[in-house]
Amino acid sequence: MSLDQQTELSPDEIREVLSRHETGVLSLAKADEPYAIPISYGYDGESGRFYLRLVSTPESEKRQFLTSSPRARLVVHESNDGSYRSIIAEGTLERVDPDELTVERIVQYGKAKRPLFEIWGETKRDLDIQLFELDPETLGGRAVELDAAESDK
Repeated sequence: MSLDQQTELSPDEIREVLSRHETGVLSLAKADEPYAIPISYGYDGESGRFYLRLVSTPESEKRQFLTSSPRARLVVHESNDGSYRSIIAEGTLERVDPDELTVERIVQYGKAKRPLFEIWGETKRDLDIQLFELDPETLGGRAVELDAAESDK
């Protein structure tokens, strides 16, 4: 029998986890079709906003899911020696017009590293870089501490 212990993370603990990491999985949906991609992000702990720089090609599946302001979930997780934490941010992904960028916003996008997970066969001129922000309507986190006897198995 497992004695795993699950607890909700406090807002401060959520900010700590999000500030410690720069990658997560962004999930989008169109009608009943799901789409999830690994991304890198910048996070502002004061405003609670996520800053994403997404790269796509004109024919890409990603572009099809980003055409309007889609509902989105961003999942960030970590694990250390029998301890697991996960954060889920949910809200509407808003495209940012480059003409609307302020110095403060540019700093936040600088924290969103170049797309770490994307490898392109196309030439660079076919790539479209779009800036997005996610201001979560809900933001929650959980921690699970595994029972030591279970984690030794």
